[in-house]
Amino acid sequence: MIDLAAQVLNLTHQGFMIAFAVFLRVGAMVSVMPGFGEQNLSSRVKLGAALAFTAVVAPAVSPQLAHLPHDVSLGLILPETAIGLSIGVIMRMFIYGLQMAGMIIAQATSLAQIFGAGGESQPAVGFMLTTAGLALAFAMGLHVQAAELMIGSYKAFPFGQFPAPDLIREWGVAGVAKSFRLGFSIAAPFVILGLVYNAALGVINRAMPQLMVAMIGAPAITLAGIVLMAIALPTGLIVWREAFGSFLFNPFSVMR
Repeated sequence: MIDLAAQVLNLTHQGFMIAFAVFLRVGAMVSVMPGFGEQNLSSRVKLGAALAFTAVVAPAVSPQLAHLPHDVSLGLILPETAIGLSIGVIMRMFIYGLQMAGMIIAQATSLAQIFGAGGESQPAVGFMLTTAGLALAFAMGLHVQAAELMIGSYKAFPFGQFPAPDLIREWGVAGVAKSFRLGFSIAAPFVILGLVYNAALGVINRAMPQLMVAMIGAPAITLAGIVLMAIALPTGLIVWREAFGSFLFNPFSVMR
């Protein structure tokens, strides 16, 4: 009985150590990833999501952590946290792309003075795009794909090893560039609209200096912007969804 109890205690201790090791990476990733790491979510919700992901990921990666030391040192905590934060930050870049598109659209359509009710001040268009993007992400199975990404990360980044600095730098720069490309691609029709509007306003002002064209043009550009949002934003969100889905399937796809 004593030997059996010792074996059970050893297995239980090993299981807790594996769960804790997985939680280091998963918790860091969940704290900043889209959907589960939003600023307006409480710490309890984030902790619950991290524990839920840990319960899913730990059994899948336990064979790779079978030789885990009994004591988790700082040398293991730091690389696991850094890996989780790196993955989560690159995922967050896709949300920044939507917010960037919202700011460009708001400036081009004279809606920049209207603010949303998100965790940080941003134009209402940006808040709407961010909310729509998160809804699309969850509709496409963000929780399932995020769990698969966490499991696959142990093949790309072995446990307890710091990732190569050159790889992280190149990956981060590519993620930022991808965010800028997505944001400007979504907002491109509105940039063209703003350019045409200002050019037309300048021509009318030269032809009729006595006419207060700004009083007439401001409602016109706002109405045109709202109509264009109904036409162009659904396509832009589809482009964003496909890019985000490609990243979840292959996180290094942003480097292409």
